[in-house]
Amino acid sequence: MANSEREPLAAFVALDWGDRKHVWALQPAGSEAVEEGEIEATPEAVEAWATRLAQRFGGRAVAVALEQSRGALLFMLTKYGHLVLYPVHPGTLASYRKALCPSGAKDDPSDSSLLLDLLRRHRDRLRAWEPDTVEIRTLQFLVEDRRRLVQEKTRQSNRLTARLKLYFPQVLAWFEDVDSVLVGDLLQRWPTLEELQKARPATVERFLREHNCRSAERLQERLELIQRATPATRDAAVVISSVSLVRILVRLIAALREGIAELDRQIAEQFAQQSDAALFEALPGAGPALAPRLLAALGTRRERYRSAAEVQCYSGIAPVLERSGKKQWTHFRRACPKFLRQTFHEWAAQTIHCSAWARDYYQQQRDQGKGHHAAVRSLAFKWIRILYRCWKERTPYDEARYLQALRCHSSRPKLPTQFHWQTCAGFSRFVGAS
Repeated sequence: MANSEREPLAAFVALDWGDRKHVWALQPAGSEAVEEGEIEATPEAVEAWATRLAQRFGGRAVAVALEQSRGALLFMLTKYGHLVLYPVHPGTLASYRKALCPSGAKDDPSDSSLLLDLLRRHRDRLRAWEPDTVEIRTLQFLVEDRRRLVQEKTRQSNRLTARLKLYFPQVLAWFEDVDSVLVGDLLQRWPTLEELQKARPATVERFLREHNCRSAERLQERLELIQRATPATRDAAVVISSVSLVRILVRLIAALREGIAELDRQIAEQFAQQSDAALFEALPGAGPALAPRLLAALGTRRERYRSAAEVQCYSGIAPVLERSGKKQWTHFRRACPKFLRQTFHEWAAQTIHCSAWARDYYQQQRDQGKGHHAAVRSLAFKWIRILYRCWKERTPYDEARYLQALRCHSSRPKLPTQFHWQTCAGFSRFVGAS
């Protein structure tokens, strides 16, 4: 989001969000008087409140600060053209409160007053809400929702693994993916080893073949393992309770798997409609999962970021430099959009397998003693510079062209087998690279 150049503001408003009611504080421009009040946390009450503001100030712009970076109240207020919204991160308000109220006192009315004071005195440091297109914001929600479902599926798979280890651990050795359709259907049909061993070998073989297990050698091996297996426990309490939970977990995982597939379909459709789709599809290692996430991360508004450094800092990939006296140190950036940082981090990790210079650079970082994630972040730092340039100029990435550019700036002719890097603030850059 960029600072908005708008007409003079008629008033300043701070809204402290609540589950049942919102507390507000208002100060007209040019006045020292502060008004306070409450509104019910319903769309109808918010509609009436916003309409009164428009009538009172003749439809002129009103700055509204609210302690939400994304939430129901923010989206509820976006439909009113006379409101200029300034989302304030809760951590920012907490630090401001701590600076002015060292006692630690906190109350909704005082919070709205603090938020109003922050808006009036430091509006130049806040950023007005300037949303991207509907299509891009739809894509943002879809890719974030998909990631949450994947994480939930992983969580339920871990629960299933833990319970199987308790009474039926052989399944984990016989099959690679505990969250697969094959394992789910098998546990629904034969939830215990005893029931599986009672089934005829021909029935089990037919079941496996129907689930695309076609290798005759592998089939015979599995059938023999099933017959030779020994139950981990015969405690009825453990077995009965485990069977009930396993069947529930299998259904949950199946539902999540279907939900993820449905979101994948919607994401692919939404992504294909974007004019920048080809640009992000050309990125090495992006693929159908990460290309839409990268597009959603940058959006379509080229004026949003003035440099690649802004993207690196905002996403949390760039480290933080601290100085105190004669000491200075760099450390991991914690205050950032976590999903955005995760997107660049995961993409950089994928490029190690798809890009020669990225693989060489990653190995060079590991040889310097960096751990895997630190090396990937350092690689992501470089990739953001490249991606930003491609995005700004609407030019798809070309590996051969980039390597040629490195050769032109390098004192060493052989690439990508040998590089000359310079380390600065814990990150490395190619000497002479733009």
